[in-house]
Amino acid sequence: MKIAVLGAGAWGTAIATQAARRHDVVLWARDAQQAATLQSTHRNPRYLPEVGLAEALQITSDLGQAAAHGAAGLTLIATPMSGLRSTLQALGSDAPVLWLCKGFEMGSGLLGHEVAEQVRPRGPGGVLSGPSFAIEVAQGRPTALVVASADAGVRERAVQAFHGEHLRIYTSDDPTGVEVGGAVKNVMAIAAGLLDGLAAIEDLRHAPGLNARAALITRGLAEITRLGLALGARAETFMGLSGLGDLVLTATGGLSRNRSVGLMLAQGRTLAQAVDALGHVAEGVHTAANVLARARTLGVDMPITEAVVEVLEGRLSPVRAMQRLMARDSRAEVT
Repeated sequence: MKIAVLGAGAWGTAIATQAARRHDVVLWARDAQQAATLQSTHRNPRYLPEVGLAEALQITSDLGQAAAHGAAGLTLIATPMSGLRSTLQALGSDAPVLWLCKGFEMGSGLLGHEVAEQVRPRGPGGVLSGPSFAIEVAQGRPTALVVASADAGVRERAVQAFHGEHLRIYTSDDPTGVEVGGAVKNVMAIAAGLLDGLAAIEDLRHAPGLNARAALITRGLAEITRLGLALGARAETFMGLSGLGDLVLTATGGLSRNRSVGLMLAQGRTLAQAVDALGHVAEGVHTAANVLARARTLGVDMPITEAVVEVLEGRLSPVRAMQRLMARDSRAEVT
């Protein structure tokens, strides 16, 4: 199968190099110099330096060339969420497209499939998501993902492209649920990092521990589910890979960029310092305010998200955020 991967960050590079071991794959890098470096060294020194790329992987900075390649098979958009709309517009094709980005679009507050419906309403598309650190996918470590689309043909094509020895692909016809889970878990991961960072402060009285982390993940999943249901998703989706699975990985894994942001904020760094130290995009930083705005429009209560937004905006300290969440009135667990 011919596959084009648009975006040469860590995740795009990882999925491209794995797919190139079985398929005819072109990886598009926006920057011509980056493309030349990847082509000459068969490594991605900025985003994925630990892993050598598949020898068969083709690399280009020509978007038209990459789009034409994918039009015959499958195109994957691996840009940040901020680049999804412009990349979809540039494709100008009705060929099958999957996006890997997780989040709500800044400004509009739309999910990926909602953006796609505006840009290419007749074009078949879907989202590929789930608990996955790029480095492990690139290394061929066992990983399970879910492809969600209203189009059965798109789901089947994704299975043909990626299901194999190292990647297990599940299917779903609930893109709303899969996208909400993939987006909001990043916000919850920042919250988990805040808690874990506070736990490491030795002189902090009543510092949170593992009990608090478990409670946060559980109540975070409740927030994700409430928002998803209000947007038309199905509850069972959030007990799957893009809900519980991705939340657990991102909130606890040492490779999580969003959790790292929370850790650094709890240690006293500013948001600008944390993002600069990270050197990569942490989608939760950009997603949190959009999640909260969409939730308020729908009348959905999301106290953890609200606390994260206030910490990110410098209006609330990590300690005060934890105290405020613990001081909330008792309520029935299922609400």
